[in-house]
Amino acid sequence: MQAVHTGQCGLCSHYGENHVKSDVLVQIFSSKQAPESFLDECGHPKHAALHLKVTAISGCDGFVPVAQA
Repeated sequence: MQAVHTGQCGLCSHYGENHVKSDVLVQIFSSKQAPESFLDECGHPKHAALHLKVTAISGCDGFVPVAQA
């Protein structure tokens, strides 16, 4: 498992936003830990057409924090 910090994809609202939130995404958001091999699509409007698959510890300048439940 890898630690996920603010500013990284695993805590961004665009991470996996183009599909129903999986248990893995919810676990990453709540625990701030992610499996090293887990990839999901970036839904940021500037990147969506590229269908980028990124890890939870990736990041970009388009970070938007996940809303807290």
